[in-house]
Amino acid sequence: MISSVRSLLSLFLQSACPLCQRSTPTEFCPNCTRQLQQSQLPNPAQFWQEQPAVFAWGWYAGNVRQAIRQLKYEHQPQIARPLGQWLAQAWLEANLDRVPVIVVPIPMHGEKQRQRGYNQAELIAQSFCQFTGHSMRVDGLERLRSTEAQFNLSAAQRKQNLLQAFKIGKAFQKEKPKYPVLLVDDIYTTGATIQATTQILHQHGIRVRGVATVAKARLWKDE
Repeated sequence: MISSVRSLLSLFLQSACPLCQRSTPTEFCPNCTRQLQQSQLPNPAQFWQEQPAVFAWGWYAGNVRQAIRQLKYEHQPQIARPLGQWLAQAWLEANLDRVPVIVVPIPMHGEKQRQRGYNQAELIAQSFCQFTGHSMRVDGLERLRSTEAQFNLSAAQRKQNLLQAFKIGKAFQKEKPKYPVLLVDDIYTTGATIQATTQILHQHGIRVRGVATVAKARLWKDE
């Protein structure tokens, strides 16, 4: 009898996997979890020596692309937890922590965040910090205005789109961080957002370690 009640309760506690709609007690079903984890780059730090330094867990393609789109546009905030954890695991395995970092998620404009209900970069960063033990400053940066979605814009259009879009947030206005900043975002495309935020931080004498991102868009130069 007790076993039957537990089985029934377990069934009710399960939800649908956002990628395949199978019933699952976790964010993704075992099959989709396996497929997603197989999408991890063999060397997530392969872009770390570039400018800006980029640490990317996987390519923005296939199931990873679908998962991020579900997170952002289909109101599936729970997806951020495993994505942030996998990014954190890869970061720790790469052994890049020569000095501590302060994690700063790329901010959304207030109105856009109210419409969505959350900032996916902040949720990913929160999960990342829970696993790595790094400190996070949600208000290290502030977005001054909403900008057009970046993914379908050219590099020149992205740069223009982000002019004067960010400023230093309240946390760093009060006190500059004593450790370098590690920016965290969901997708890295041409780097316009990271260049804009890095420039603002540098103008205030704040060091930037680089950016850690769940996915990187595959550009021709990456081939």
